[in-house]
Amino acid sequence: MTGSETTGKGKRWPSERKTSVDRLTGLEVTQLTDYKAHSHHLYFTENGWYDRERRLLFVSDRGNSTNLYSMDVESGEITQLTEYEKNDALDACLLPDGSAAFVKLGSRLIRLDLSTLEERVVYEAPAGYHLGNASATSDSRHVLTCVQEDLSHRIRLDLGNGYVGHRELMEAAPHSMIVRIDADSGEAEKVYEANKFITHINASTTEPWLMTFCHEGPWHLVDHRIWGLDLRTGEAWRIRERLETGEKVGHEFFYPDGTTIGYHGFRADGTNFFGSIRYDNTGMEETDFGFDTWHGYADGLGQAVVDGKGAVKSLSLWRKQNGKYEGPRMLCELRCSFHSQKVHAHPRFDERGKRLLFTSDKNGYANLYLIDIPERFEELPIFRP
Repeated sequence: MTGSETTGKGKRWPSERKTSVDRLTGLEVTQLTDYKAHSHHLYFTENGWYDRERRLLFVSDRGNSTNLYSMDVESGEITQLTEYEKNDALDACLLPDGSAAFVKLGSRLIRLDLSTLEERVVYEAPAGYHLGNASATSDSRHVLTCVQEDLSHRIRLDLGNGYVGHRELMEAAPHSMIVRIDADSGEAEKVYEANKFITHINASTTEPWLMTFCHEGPWHLVDHRIWGLDLRTGEAWRIRERLETGEKVGHEFFYPDGTTIGYHGFRADGTNFFGSIRYDNTGMEETDFGFDTWHGYADGLGQAVVDGKGAVKSLSLWRKQNGKYEGPRMLCELRCSFHSQKVHAHPRFDERGKRLLFTSDKNGYANLYLIDIPERFEELPIFRP
């Protein structure tokens, strides 16, 4: 086990990084963490890189409790940022200016200054509500989150470990609210509400007035998955309408341009696809592929990646050539179990599209991995299940 058993805010952990040659493609893969507990990066819709991409936020279960950490990506040195005891779950988002992270801890949203490590509670979910994820607006002035009515007294719920109660909660239509919080003062205002299971809050990467949210539930059964919201007016609208009965579309995220939304899905015949569409439902592009996946991500620079599901044990890469995605080609081995949210791959490119960050528990524990994207796409092997 790397590092001592003693944990604490500000503790420095020595580098755990090690490299290996991928057996499928021959590319060098860097394992960033190596501790006998789960470690994973932020949810793939949230950027965890800051300080000009020299540092990376991640979550780890060291010392038998889940806390937030920061890694110097070049040296590998790790700094512990929070000190929560007997904690099993944590989520976070980063202010775009890199000054602070907002940590979701139970029903509280906590502002964490990344220079001083000072913490301050800025929001707490009302009694009888669960706190959802958080996402910061592009101007770093606000943090968006959602709350859902707590129905655990009547529905057995374990959404993080196998989506237990997922359909039942959708059908129960809990009262949900989207909340905008001033990133400095903590002043909060309700900007939208509905009797729907609302989650997956995404702030636009360039437009402070624009966000997306979803009606959560099994994708083929929910009334509609991807919604836009104008924070200036409170107007909500459907994005990427279902094109056929039984079609599944979701895992939406903003491209770097802040107006294009990426997603992936499954057609009624089982064909997988990834796609993009503008927030105003124009410019839709979709690419089909013939194997199952959990997540898809695109960098807005002409690259797309999907992880594998079932028999697929690799990460697959597409690159846009002459306006069309070519591929897939294998980038590296994945072998991720996806048994719980802590061990989902959640692949994400860095800002320049030169590196791919992902999580895998192929050695028994979830760890962070980083791989450089080769310049010569055509030298990657053609995808084989």
